Amino acid sequence: MRKDPIRVKGTKPNRRSFLKGMAVAAAGGAAAGRVGATGPDPAIVEKQPWMQYLGEGVDAHPYGTPSPHEAHVVRRNVEWLTADPVSSVNFTPIHELDGIITPNGLCFERHHAGIAEVDPSQHRLMINGLVDTPLVFTMEDLARFPRENHVYFLECAANSGMEWRGAQLNGCQFTHGMIHNVMYTGVPLRLILEEAGVKSSAAWVLPEGADASAMTRSIPLEKAMDDCLVAFKMNGEALRPEQGYPVRLVVPGWEGNMWVKWLRRIEVGDQPWHHREETSKYTDLLPDGRARRFTWEMDAKSVITSPSPQAPIPHGPGHTVVTGLAWSGRGTIPRVDVSLDGGVNWHQARMSGPSLTKSLHRFYHEFDWDGRPLLLQSRAHDSTGYVQPTKDMLRELRGENSIYHNNGIQTWAVSEQGIAENVEVS
Repeated sequence: MRKDPIRVKGTKPNRRSFLKGMAVAAAGGAAAGRVGATGPDPAIVEKQPWMQYLGEGVDAHPYGTPSPHEAHVVRRNVEWLTADPVSSVNFTPIHELDGIITPNGLCFERHHAGIAEVDPSQHRLMINGLVDTPLVFTMEDLARFPRENHVYFLECAANSGMEWRGAQLNGCQFTHGMIHNVMYTGVPLRLILEEAGVKSSAAWVLPEGADASAMTRSIPLEKAMDDCLVAFKMNGEALRPEQGYPVRLVVPGWEGNMWVKWLRRIEVGDQPWHHREETSKYTDLLPDGRARRFTWEMDAKSVITSPSPQAPIPHGPGHTVVTGLAWSGRGTIPRVDVSLDGGVNWHQARMSGPSLTKSLHRFYHEFDWDGRPLLLQSRAHDSTGYVQPTKDMLRELRGENSIYHNNGIQTWAVSEQGIAENVEVS
């Protein structure tokens, strides 16, 4: 990678220049589609097949499906990442999406023992440990509690983990796709704990999953009583089996491993349990071999989703739209900066859509591309004043032994042909 910065003029287009550019592009497109030298575009003047027959009726697809022309928009895995797909991960196609809500069928999956197929009529949630009255709830019991709706992102702590030692995976689906953002419906965990009566000596809770791995994680009681949810719906419908049906824990802003799926038990205790997933796994190793302890919160992070390796620029020079996602486990994202030249110059992006705490935020940056190479980067600022660091800044503090909590700035190199590639700049 060349070390001299690639400078690109980042002029802000006005409405007149934008409309003029669109007119030129439209004219070019029409010319390309003409029949012979002067014929009109057949896509406009000729009756298309779908205009000449009746379509399927309202009951053809009782549960709606995407258009067959969008069949490529799916979760994908990386086969060599894990030894077995039963204990593996696939990735959300964030480069194909817009807005902030992830469709249920595209939310990434991470399993430690495969998908548990749970019969909700036989499922129970037990509360035990340091409580006045141990309790067992059916799904019907949980539905009788007051419920709330919140939009939160869920990010695996290993998201971007392969990038600690340099650019590895060519596509933001694979570098940043262990994340999704949905509206959860559920019962505040504090109401369930209060029903059982938490003893004064209590300081921690241990959620446990009903899958074959019996996933457990220690969570401070303060967090459990703050904003955790026992959720049974996402985006208005029941959780999907791969997302923990019939009930899961939601731990806003904290690493996804703590969001225990197929939730069957919550034990209340006076100290952390230090089980497998918080000792040998999901800990951040420092250069000297020591581990960072209790690194739960997901720091501010962002990524440009288009243009990106899986979403090249489809047109030549001219008006170009850059878009991406930003998030923070500590609050909202009031600002994102975009660089076209590898961090030499920064432009404040345009935020669009709702700004919700511990949720994804959508940003855009429009500019007139002159056709020269680009080095695209985004930099998030969160509501606490934290600014997303470079990867070199992270490595200086934490070395390269970790695979977790990599929130460094991502770089895409875009060629004159509009093809993007995962690179690093120094």
